[in-house]
Amino acid sequence: MLKSLLSILGIYKLYEKWLWHQVKHNVKPEHIAVILDGNRRWALKHSLNPWVGHKHGAEKVENLLDWCLQLGVKSITLYAFSTENFRRPKKEIEELMQIFEEKLRKLLTDKRIHQNQVKVKIIGRRELLPRSIKNIIEEVEESTKNYNKHFLNVALAYGGRAEIIDAAKRIAEKVKQGKLDPNEINEKLFEKHLYTAHLPKQDPDLIIRTSGEERLSGFLLWQSAYSELCFLDIYWPEFRKIDLLRAIRVYQKRKRRFGA
Repeated sequence: MLKSLLSILGIYKLYEKWLWHQVKHNVKPEHIAVILDGNRRWALKHSLNPWVGHKHGAEKVENLLDWCLQLGVKSITLYAFSTENFRRPKKEIEELMQIFEEKLRKLLTDKRIHQNQVKVKIIGRRELLPRSIKNIIEEVEESTKNYNKHFLNVALAYGGRAEIIDAAKRIAEKVKQGKLDPNEINEKLFEKHLYTAHLPKQDPDLIIRTSGEERLSGFLLWQSAYSELCFLDIYWPEFRKIDLLRAIRVYQKRKRRFGA
């Protein structure tokens, strides 16, 4: 059995190396967004509590960060917790919030973040989050505010419709105060009021969703108009480097015309 396992691992490494050579010389996506789906179903499959799946999923995010840095991807946006997710059982939400707080706190001293100058931003209606998480969010964002080589965005208490509504409210308030002429409102101005306004490239080149579901579920509704979509039939805790490389290879094979 050990020999069989070693053989499988050897084949996996060869396949990963082959994929790497296929994608490294072609145009890679500058901005990758990922819908981290399937943690609970992975836990159920293994007869575990849902939050165990979330913990494994959080560990997989660290792997994803490593892989994207190796590939030279500039921006990553992760869909971690939606406004609708607050409807989940209280115990699961409490465990999730503990995981978020632990992982965010770790970013303060994570060498990868500071050596690679990764600006970290939490996007969403953070006023819905517990005070302890809001405090650590402020610390992480403050500690990385001057970085601009890479961008890590985590969508917490996020909804795509909520983002558009919040942008519209901010614009409306400026009009009300006489600071903005309604005739000046266009797409570029609107984008400056989105949660992702700090990014050099707001629109993701590639959006990946795990778990087999084939929908965006409100993720980056404005920004995803011309994104390439890749749906994978695996749960997020099972996501591997070869899955990322295959998704990028699919992206590279598609012809992007942007309506032209």
